[in-house]
Order: sequence, then structure tokens, then C-alpha cells
Amino acid sequence: MPKSKITANQADAASVASTSAASEGGPDRRTPVKLNSTGTSRWYLVLMFGLMLLGLAWLVVNYIVGDKIGFFTELGAWNYLIGFGLFIIGLLMSMGWK
Repeated sequence: MPKSKITANQADAASVASTSAASEGGPDRRTPVKLNSTGTSRWYLVLMFGLMLLGLAWLVVNYIVGDKIGFFTELGAWNYLIGFGLFIIGLLMSMGWK
């Protein structure tokens, strides 16, 4: 692809911008700042893992003894939505873990 032509005004503006950036330290000399250096709080981790384990336990109990428990029988196929829903909420919370 051919390069575009640079006019005199664009060349002057580029040279002024590069000299002002160099005098201020330039964009490559900036230091990164940590926004949250403390990490994730304990309650967040407990809730996240708790939801994942609760969803897994719900699915396992439904699979093993779901037909013998009246509450699980009444829910029927909604048991899968509840179990997977709890598990997915825990997985989505893992994206906020630092």
C-alpha cells in the first residue's frame, strides 16, 4: 500500500508534539499505577466458591437421590437450571478475582 504524502503543516505539528513529549518525560516513561493492590476480599472468595460448590452439590444430589426427595421431584427439570445457574454465577464472579 502506498504511503500518503505529508504536508509541511503536518510535519511541523509532529515535530512540536515529539519535542513537547520528550521534555515532559514522554509517554514511554510513565509508571503504571495499581488501582487495587490489596486484592479481593475474603467474603468475595467465599461467596464465589460457595456458589460454585452449591451448584455442583445441587446437581449431584438431584442426580443421585432427586426422585426420592419431594422438593426435587416437584421442581423437575428446573433443578438443572438452578444447579447450573448457581455454578455459572460463581464462574462469572471469578472474573472479578484479583
